[in-house]
Amino acid sequence: MTTPSLTGPLVANPNPYSFDDPFGLFGKIYVTGAITGLGLAQSNPIFADHTFHPDVSNAQVIAQKTDGLFQFYVQAGMYSFPALGTPYVSAWRTTGDTFTPVPVAYAKLAPTDEFSIQAGKLFTLIGAEYAFTFQNMNIERGLLWGQEPIISRGIQANYTLGPLALSASLNDGFYSDSYNWLTGSAAWTIDKVNTLTVVGGGNFDHTDKNAFSETLPVVVKTPFFQNNGDIFNLIYTYNLAPWTITPYFQYTHVPNNVFLGATRGAETYGGAILANYSFNDNVNLAGRAEYIASTGSLAGGNANVLFGPGSNAWSLTVTPTYQDGIWFVREEVSYVRADSITPGFAFGKSGGARSQARVMIEGGIIF
Repeated sequence: MTTPSLTGPLVANPNPYSFDDPFGLFGKIYVTGAITGLGLAQSNPIFADHTFHPDVSNAQVIAQKTDGLFQFYVQAGMYSFPALGTPYVSAWRTTGDTFTPVPVAYAKLAPTDEFSIQAGKLFTLIGAEYAFTFQNMNIERGLLWGQEPIISRGIQANYTLGPLALSASLNDGFYSDSYNWLTGSAAWTIDKVNTLTVVGGGNFDHTDKNAFSETLPVVVKTPFFQNNGDIFNLIYTYNLAPWTITPYFQYTHVPNNVFLGATRGAETYGGAILANYSFNDNVNLAGRAEYIASTGSLAGGNANVLFGPGSNAWSLTVTPTYQDGIWFVREEVSYVRADSITPGFAFGKSGGARSQARVMIEGGIIF
C-alpha cells in the first residue's frame, strides 16, 4: 500500500489482507492498520503534564480501494500525536478532541493514471513529517512539525507528468471548518535516488475560530495564528541504501491580532535533517536534528508561535528501530533546548525551564 505514506524505517505489510466486495460495486478492498503502544519519561514536564506516560499511540484500521475510476480511503480508531516541545496528550483525549475516531476519510476519482481528484478529510500536503507515529522515522514529530497543519477537510487534485508530481488543494487549513486555505506541492523525481519537493500554502481570508480557546487539543488542531498565516517548505530526499536523508527548510508568516495582544505578526525560519541508516532488513537507526527561530519580541508586541515572541530552539532525536515482519519495537532519546524564551511559555511547571529531555519506547504491529 502506498497510502498512508511511510518514510521508513518502518515498512508496511507487503501482503495486506484483502477481500472482494460481495456486491460487486468496489472490487478488491484492502484492510490494513496499526496497533501500537508507547511509554514516555521526560524532564521538566510542562504545566499540567506528567513525568511518565504509558499510552496507546495507534489503534487504527484502514480500509481502501486503490484501483479503478472510483477509489476511497477510510482510517478509523484511536491515536496520539507525541511531538517535541509540547505536552503529551493521551490518545483518548486526542482522538475525541481533535479529528474524531475517523481522522482521515476521502473519496477519489481517477479517470486516468495521471490525474485524480479527491475530497473529504485529507492528509496535509505540508511538511516532511506525517501525522501518525508509525508513518515517521521518529516516534515524536519535531519542532518544525508544530507549525504545520495535520489534517484538513477539502478537495485536492493530483497530476503526474513524467518525473513531476503536482497537487493542489482548497481546504480548511488547520481543521478550522472555514474553507479559505490553498495549498500545493510540486515533487520532482530527479532520478531513482534524488527527489526535490516545493510545498506552500496559506489562508487567503481570515478565520477567528479558536482565537479564545485554551484547550490544548483544540489549540493543537486549530492554532489561531498559524491558521491565519502562510507556510512554505523546500524538501530534498536522498534514498540510496543503506541511507535515507531528508533535509528541509521551513518558512512561516503569521499576522497580528490586537485583541490577543499581538500588535505585530511574526515569522519563523527553520531547518531540519532527518536521516535513517539501515544495518539490515530488521535493524535501523534514525535521527533528526533541527533548528527553528521566530522573529520579534515581547516588548515589540509580536505574535507568539514558539516559546515566546522572538524565541528559538533546537533539538536532537535518535531512534533505533527493530522490525520483524509486521512486528516492531523502537526506542527514542530526544533533547530540546529553547533560548530567548518568555517565562511561562517554555518548559517546567512554571514555564521557565529552557530544556527538556525525553526517553520513549514504542512497539506493536503494522498489519
